[in-house]
Amino acid sequence: MYIGVYNACLGDKSLAEALDVIKGLGLNSVEINSGGFLPPIHLPVAELKSSEDARQQYLGEFESRGLTLTALNCNGNPLFPTEGFPHAQDLIDSIELASLLGVKRLVTMSGAPGAEAGGKHMAWNVLPWWSPLLDVRDYQWEVAVPFWKDIQARAADANVRVAIEMHPGNIVYNPATMHRLAEEINATHVGAEMDPSHLFWQGIDPVLALKDLGSLVYCSAAKDTRINEAAKVNGVLDDRFTRVAEGEKGYLPLGGGTTLSGWPSNSSWDFVAIGKGHDVAFWTEFLRTLQEIDPDLPCNIEHEDAELGQLEGLEFAARNMLAAEQAL
Repeated sequence: MYIGVYNACLGDKSLAEALDVIKGLGLNSVEINSGGFLPPIHLPVAELKSSEDARQQYLGEFESRGLTLTALNCNGNPLFPTEGFPHAQDLIDSIELASLLGVKRLVTMSGAPGAEAGGKHMAWNVLPWWSPLLDVRDYQWEVAVPFWKDIQARAADANVRVAIEMHPGNIVYNPATMHRLAEEINATHVGAEMDPSHLFWQGIDPVLALKDLGSLVYCSAAKDTRINEAAKVNGVLDDRFTRVAEGEKGYLPLGGGTTLSGWPSNSSWDFVAIGKGHDVAFWTEFLRTLQEIDPDLPCNIEHEDAELGQLEGLEFAARNMLAAEQAL
């Protein structure tokens, strides 16, 4: 099966250096960022769009190392309510580029618009227990469905499967909302990316979620989460994030003038390397369920463990993922 790395954690290296690292880990799959929150560091977009020779040379970098470019990644908020916000166009452009490269999968997020027409700030309306919140939910889906019908049509024309990461902060954040979007747009080329890390802290069993979604799953991430003792006091919906100013440690632009927030100290949960939150037995069952859906589904490591260095974290995750594969 395809087990590899999402390149965002290797952004300080050249493409060749990053691919050498991935090959050296004994993996065979690569997912490359194409826009959205992060710039396409390892993807010379203009050159690849303009030249078939450039595309073949680019793909040759992977093939010469026994690697396969299994997906592009354009995670962002394509429904952001500010006019001219770049993520929607990045998604459209990424579908075109994936088609030109012959890459059949594109990972993204569903996005979240404002709470009402004319709003300038996105809203995550997760628990509409009160009728005004139902009004927000209904408005957001009225915005989302036409946009995603257009993306569905573009993806079908390009023969690219768009895989939505079920990420809190977006209108699609769990299997139920993924099913709803797929049904609303009559999806044939829009489905789910299974990133278990965002499901763990919501209390969702990723294996059961895989079985529920079935053939809607187009791609997968290998990313773990550890629930901490603080969750017993503050729960998992912990809003103690902070602003990070330019020049401070952890400052990261995420497109359209937005930035990454600072993580809470004594957090309720953390992203950790594969094996630090859930053992190899869990990941074996996770891979087994992926294979039952589609033997060719890629599962790419996303390293965001702040407690481990870049290569240390990747090596730790790769070792556990390969152990899980061998246990199948």
